[in-house]
Amino acid sequence: MISHLRPALVMTGLFTLVLGAAYPLAVTGVAQAAFPDQANGSLIRDRDGTVRGSALIGQPFAEARYLHPRPSAAGDGYDASASSGSNLGPLNPDLKSAVAERAAAVRAEDGAGTIPADAVTASGSGLDPDISPAYARLQAQRIATARGVSVDQVQRIIERHVEQPLFGFVGQPHLNVLMTNRALDAELPRP
Repeated sequence: MISHLRPALVMTGLFTLVLGAAYPLAVTGVAQAAFPDQANGSLIRDRDGTVRGSALIGQPFAEARYLHPRPSAAGDGYDASASSGSNLGPLNPDLKSAVAERAAAVRAEDGAGTIPADAVTASGSGLDPDISPAYARLQAQRIATARGVSVDQVQRIIERHVEQPLFGFVGQPHLNVLMTNRALDAELPRP
């Protein structure tokens, strides 16, 4: 029996060292060497080094002078430890009422007729940092009014931050809310 048990124990120990220690250390080392920004969370810092957020995780912006992100289903809003979708199907009355409430809020703030889907529905993770260009353009008038500038100035900043689909066909055009709001603060005067 020992002759059968020994190879199993040796293989368990070997694979534990290789797959549980050596491989994760190697992947971490390659990631830190090749992609240090992404490996460390794509953190966005101010000039003084203060972390203001991550380009990968959405965060709430409620002031009129900022782009608003899409709704979050993660905890109390953009809580990375509670990342999840709402799991509400299209026929669920709770989803219908939440979408109707959000649409009414968008219309009240931005005076919109047609509202993009990402303005009223949460992403699968509830942490999506990006919105569609259509939703960003919808908010331009509110932002311009709150900042006391022309809509064209806000539109130019929005258009500069639109990222096209990967390879021209993978995904949809989008813009990062945090990065665009930082550009708004940098380029347009605060009220």
